[in-house]
Amino acid sequence: MKMLALALWMTGTANAAAAPAADDPLTRPMAVERAKEWLAPQPPERIFGKTWLVGFGGLSVALIDTVDGLVLIDGALPQAAPAILANVRAAGFDPGDIKYILSTEPHYDHAGGFAALARDTGATVVASARGAEGLRAGALAKDDPQLAYGGTWPAVTTRVRVVKDGDVLKLGDTEITAHATPGHTMGSMSWSWNACEGKICRQIVFASSLNPVSADGYRYTSAAGKPFVSGFAKSYKLMDALKCDVLISAHPDNAGEGRVNDKPGACRAYAERSRGLLAKRLAAEKAGTAK
Repeated sequence: MKMLALALWMTGTANAAAAPAADDPLTRPMAVERAKEWLAPQPPERIFGKTWLVGFGGLSVALIDTVDGLVLIDGALPQAAPAILANVRAAGFDPGDIKYILSTEPHYDHAGGFAALARDTGATVVASARGAEGLRAGALAKDDPQLAYGGTWPAVTTRVRVVKDGDVLKLGDTEITAHATPGHTMGSMSWSWNACEGKICRQIVFASSLNPVSADGYRYTSAAGKPFVSGFAKSYKLMDALKCDVLISAHPDNAGEGRVNDKPGACRAYAERSRGLLAKRLAAEKAGTAK
């Protein structure tokens, strides 16, 4: 299956290169410094059971086959949408079978492609309440630590379904649980589900970013920053306790082990990495050395 997917992916890539698409406002490239790194091409890869990765070297996009339809998680930058759909086809699936697109956070590097993907597949976008606000606006929230970076992306104008922490999305033979993981944004959401191969089942976790990164001048030690610090603490507690046989992180380089991490304690290690970064950041702010 992997060899066939690779052959189809190479053919699709060649065809796309030979026939540039007409200008599309929903896939118009964003001028982002790390776009080339984030969108480094990757062929589709089956992770376990009916779970695939259909994204890129620096941005994860997952695909779940539920028998009664497909579920996509995250959508990368706006210009990535055609390549995501090409990878779905190369994996042997019809993009028209995508029923839901799940959001980890309302940032352009993970949600920029949603408007085009929802339009082209007819899928419903699923997000937290705060996440849905950002997706509908196509802009960062006013309290976002990265607000000063600026930047907007195509707003999602089609159906958006709001879910809460602990809600379960059911489709076909799959149940996907929403886990609120605030900190990076207050609307961040992680997702978990069981994937099986015969009698062997594993819980897969697609984790939202837990990186305490911000625009210059922002302070997590300020009154505005304290809710985010509390949010990180809640997310760490969740990740420490969550059953996690396979970790997929929104940015693959944060998973700790290549594109995924299937070692014991992967989610705890993911949280511990963020704990260290946040502690270092808070110390720098208190010492007056933070940017």
